[in-house]
Amino acid sequence: MKIQNKDVWVFIEQRNGKPADVSFELLSKGRKLAENLNGNLKAVVIGSKIKQLAAETFKYGAVEALVIDSPELEHYRTMPYSRILTELAELHKPRIILFGATVIGRDLAPRVASHTKGGLTADCTDLQISNVKYLKNDYENLLLQIRPAFGGNIIATIITPEVEIQMATVREGVMRLDPLPVPVNGRITEIPYVSNEFDNLVKIIEQHRQENKVNLKGASIIVSGGYGIGSKSNFKLIQELAALLGGEVAGSRAAVDAGFLTADRQVGQTGVTVRPKLYIACGISGAIQHRAGMNESNKIIAINSDPDAPIFSIAHYGIVGDAMQIIPMFINVFKQKLR
Repeated sequence: MKIQNKDVWVFIEQRNGKPADVSFELLSKGRKLAENLNGNLKAVVIGSKIKQLAAETFKYGAVEALVIDSPELEHYRTMPYSRILTELAELHKPRIILFGATVIGRDLAPRVASHTKGGLTADCTDLQISNVKYLKNDYENLLLQIRPAFGGNIIATIITPEVEIQMATVREGVMRLDPLPVPVNGRITEIPYVSNEFDNLVKIIEQHRQENKVNLKGASIIVSGGYGIGSKSNFKLIQELAALLGGEVAGSRAAVDAGFLTADRQVGQTGVTVRPKLYIACGISGAIQHRAGMNESNKIIAINSDPDAPIFSIAHYGIVGDAMQIIPMFINVFKQKLR
């Protein structure tokens, strides 16, 4: 299959004109992918009164913003958004389309992939461009879609060699936000919205949204607990240490599944990706999925009773022992230092 177009597209998700952080993170990554492909990075912006938002994409390397602006598109609805993006993709056939792994992205991406018969991988933790030899065939410049698999026990590299359009979704915080020192002198291409009889099959009557009160991404210090903490009541020590350090409380998926803390505090591939200055992992074994969400922390302190726990492979400082005995020692020392 001969591929003509080498462009990388990023769907810019927005609510009431406010962009999702993950969209700009994907532009930052998409810029590097486009450079490797010798293609162009383009943003696709759908909504109402969004020209200013489209111009913001130039700060992250987009050379063109495809803008579909109409009052009828103010709020995300599955039918018109998926139809518009599918029509654009089928017309221009970009090599790669990236989406945030959000509620909107998870709804939109598979519909576009299904219509265009493109390849789609969800929740990628890394994206790379490489030449690949597969089934005795050579493929140039394939998108390597990298993500944990089999419950986080392995890292899988997924390719979709026999399709024109390769797609991926990525969770917020996984890719680094990397604005350019000087914005690109990009162009805004306005595409008229032409309604379709199916666009209004679903109408929005009311919307109710509650902002997340937990901001793990912005925390400089995180004290995180795993299933090894033992119980919800034991998590009070995690909370005390975090409060003493002025940090946030987080946990592994196993701790969330056990009911030790709420899902909005979960760190990992299926939770939040964080990069704090200090990450203290208490009673966390360090499965691949958890490490994917915190391995870029500036300093990692791991406390675990198992000396062979995977978390020690990425920790800057490791303490082998019972977290329930060690955390009180930490608390006592910090209290003395803070007097």
